[in-house]
Amino acid sequence: MVKAVVGDETQLKLAENRLTRSAIPSQVGLVIGKLSSKLDKGFVYDLVPTPSNDNGEPPCSLIDGVLVGNSKKRGSSRTKSHPESSTLFIDTDWVSEHARQVSRMLLGGMKVVGIYIWVNENSFKNSAITLCQTVKGVAEAASFVENDWNERLLIHISYSPLRWTCRNCSLAANITSSSLRPCDFKMGKVLSSLQTFRCTYNFDLRLPLGHDDGQHIGRFADVFRHGIMIHAKELRSSKALIDGKLVIQDEQYASYDFHEVEFLLPLLQDKYVEACSQKDVFGVVLFSGSVCSLAYLNSKEPVSQALADIKEDIIKSLLSRVEMLCDEADRESESITDSGKDSSSQISIKKPVPHLNPEAQRKQYNISFPRRVFIPWLEGTYICDYIEPSETVEVVKDNCVDLMSMEAPTDASEILEPEYEAPPLITSSTKSFWDIAAHDSSAAKPDNIVSKRSGGSKNRKSAKSTDLNPMVAILVVVLSIIVGLVLFLIRAT
Repeated sequence: MVKAVVGDETQLKLAENRLTRSAIPSQVGLVIGKLSSKLDKGFVYDLVPTPSNDNGEPPCSLIDGVLVGNSKKRGSSRTKSHPESSTLFIDTDWVSEHARQVSRMLLGGMKVVGIYIWVNENSFKNSAITLCQTVKGVAEAASFVENDWNERLLIHISYSPLRWTCRNCSLAANITSSSLRPCDFKMGKVLSSLQTFRCTYNFDLRLPLGHDDGQHIGRFADVFRHGIMIHAKELRSSKALIDGKLVIQDEQYASYDFHEVEFLLPLLQDKYVEACSQKDVFGVVLFSGSVCSLAYLNSKEPVSQALADIKEDIIKSLLSRVEMLCDEADRESESITDSGKDSSSQISIKKPVPHLNPEAQRKQYNISFPRRVFIPWLEGTYICDYIEPSETVEVVKDNCVDLMSMEAPTDASEILEPEYEAPPLITSSTKSFWDIAAHDSSAAKPDNIVSKRSGGSKNRKSAKSTDLNPMVAILVVVLSIIVGLVLFLIRAT
């Protein structure tokens, strides 16, 4: 349970000045920060306002209540209302969607931990249930991979008088006025005290495809999600090196601000080979490559928290790319449907998206995943976004402005591309599952999300020569034994 919250003074004062100058009666947005179970403490890095919806309407507004005055004066005061009776209207679905997209852009140790509201004191008190429902919707849309928190933060900035307060909002099924509990709130230096941990994580997964999988987008995405979550268990149990030294879980790294992390996974833990005996497996997805991850740690937190944050960031990044792939497939399906309606010719609008349906073609083919780029954010920290292989970093600037309410980098060189170009993911349905599951994965991987495997004649020749090497070795051993026996008999006689 969070007992105290510390907000970054520089960023929160900037938000306060922005709200004061705007003179708007209400505003809702997201709280970006971290909830530390080790310290029973919350950290707030920044407040990000939710933009207007597609119709240009604000996501938050005040609804006036009972008119003032008696019946004689009601005509002259028809447009006035009691401040005490005003309540908040919040477009919860829109705020939740904003949280979902922003959560995808945050790195390890940074999360959407709640919402903030800019409104007068009386309207805040009249809208407790609405605010709790909004907090719960945001928590569901931007859930933690390690979902062990049953609360989020609600920060209220009152302008009459100007005052900051913070409350814990319980995520219980039944929302009541008691769901909000006050907690201590103060401002201080938060962002400037963060330490950065970086990891380039290599992975190599083989995901079996059954005949029931790949029939539509949802089933095929489930193959990825299931495989990623199985691998997540191995990743969470792995040991780690920080700056080349084996980690002692409770120690702190305060000597300098930047650290390199490397995970040590157990050998021979490929559990997907067990599926080779399944009769309904017709193919396999080779899912391999590298994920570049960053995590930020408060100087008072143990290093074990940084490792947990990096592991969660790696898993979340892989799952986010699967979501993006499915979103793109949905858009392609809609465009096929629309073209089918508009065209007078006979077009099969039920045709599945080829690159998400392995049954569509019985041969090896490629799927390109989005790659991750890093954008400068606050005080040396970064956020991330994803771009398709055919896109440039220019496309991420609009997301920075719309979703994060920040100025986009004017110099494209400030945007880091540690994963470079992402080669395609390969699926196969013509080779046997065993051939691919037992494939040699010792080849070096490029620094990107998905590595490419080549099936040319050169590889086939090398495979044949590899098969001959054991036979030659066996013949040499047999001949050596025979020669030894002959020499032994000659000496004995």
